[in-house]
Amino acid sequence: MKIALFGATGRVGSVILDNAIKDGHQVQALVRDASAAVSHDQITYIVGDASVKEDVFRTIAGCDAVVSAMGTDKKDALTKSMVHILPAMRSEGIRRIVTVGTAGILDSKREPGKFRFHSSESNRKLSTAAEDHCRSYLMLKEADLDWTIVCPTYLPDGERIGQYRTEINTLPDEPSSISMYDTGDFTYSLLLNHQHIKERVGITY
Repeated sequence: MKIALFGATGRVGSVILDNAIKDGHQVQALVRDASAAVSHDQITYIVGDASVKEDVFRTIAGCDAVVSAMGTDKKDALTKSMVHILPAMRSEGIRRIVTVGTAGILDSKREPGKFRFHSSESNRKLSTAAEDHCRSYLMLKEADLDWTIVCPTYLPDGERIGQYRTEINTLPDEPSSISMYDTGDFTYSLLLNHQHIKERVGITY
């Protein structure tokens, strides 16, 4: 399989990249600086910016699936990338996309009808990142694609434990944290088993 990967040099993205390489897949990864990336003959790096249409289209060209583990910023990085990722996928005839979101865009259990980041379940005072993730989710929701969003709770580096809880569209009760390794492993597994199509998946220990 040939995978288009966004966020390959980030914490979760690097775990996804490592898994893909170990399984013998080819990866096309969009990076800002290739000199800081791991060199491997199964990886093709496209140096560019996810907010630039041409760079996104070059990254996705010829691929079978798309993964985005991009982090957000205060400049709507996820929204700006998704504007180009979706038409690039359609152009290439690609249906499968798995992204890493945030638990804030899951449904609130305490206040039905609200996202967690709009409810009393969220302790964060600033919602800029969650709003960017939410816009990205709403764009995927309207797209006729096989999308899944993995929504981790607090995300320390941690270690690979291999056991965790997941729940569709909400967060499991009494959530704690989830390491970047287990988040990356779970995200990568969805490319292979095609589970949770058109669902957000909350993940925590």
